[in-house]
Amino acid sequence: MVSAPHEAMHRIFQEYPELFSRVSEVLGINFAQPTSVTVLPTDLTETQPVERRVDTLLRLETEDDEPLLLAIESQGEKDPRKPASWAYYASYVLAKYRLQPILLIVCQDRATAEWAARPVSFGPRQWPLLTLRPLVVGPHNMPVMTKPAEVRKNLQLATLSAITHGKNPDIGAILKAMATVLQDETDDVKNPVIEFISQGLGKLPAAAQWRTLVAVDLSFYKSPLFEEVRDEARTKGLAEGLAEGLAEGLAEGETQRAAEDVLTVLAERGIDVPEDTRERITGCGDPDTLSHWLRRAVTAASAAEIFEAE
Repeated sequence: MVSAPHEAMHRIFQEYPELFSRVSEVLGINFAQPTSVTVLPTDLTETQPVERRVDTLLRLETEDDEPLLLAIESQGEKDPRKPASWAYYASYVLAKYRLQPILLIVCQDRATAEWAARPVSFGPRQWPLLTLRPLVVGPHNMPVMTKPAEVRKNLQLATLSAITHGKNPDIGAILKAMATVLQDETDDVKNPVIEFISQGLGKLPAAAQWRTLVAVDLSFYKSPLFEEVRDEARTKGLAEGLAEGLAEGLAEGETQRAAEDVLTVLAERGIDVPEDTRERITGCGDPDTLSHWLRRAVTAASAAEIFEAE
């Protein structure tokens, strides 16, 4: 129940708006003198539902028995409106859960990351009411992991690092290190990593490099990403990329699956493969020949045409 002192201590400023200037003088804070005052409605309830969502919100239990709330936001570019939204999120979750919040911003662009990391104060410059200080990760502070040994130490961190360094000139080496380590992992470990990196790279040029690595390492074919790779293999460009990757990356013992690639492309194009042709393809043990057949399979009008110009 609201008490009389509670009401008096704020309503007096409604009755005497100039009082704030006097109080600020007593406190030794130099606010500019107001030229006019408008009493605004005190009801802050939204008249219509407004959807506000943080990207991810996690409750973290800690060793000192003081749980934390971790709000995570992905930020693709500078947006002067976002700090106010972030402050809202932090204040809201603090009021709702009564747990201390942390805001983590994840960026792929260095300039955006440095912008997001700057403390932002809300309120008059003479006496800021709130100061927002998010934690920010991005290419400016995430490690560049180009060696398999580094990736093996912390696969999850390496995955985030690969995503945040999507525009890094060394992204090829980063992704190659990831692919090398994932070859030795079980499907339940490697498949989520494959998908996270694929999604995280989005439309960046590095996404094509990752798809090629996934396709060339045939053990990755059990990943859901293979379905996408197989669909794209219907076009000449990706199939040629697969063929080039096979020529460079096929190791001893993988030729059988390479042969299956040739058959897959033919099947996707609706090309009938006679049994003798199938046996010739699956019986081939030369990676260079299989690479040539895969290229031919993209445009050949019949299965027999893939054997031309051997």
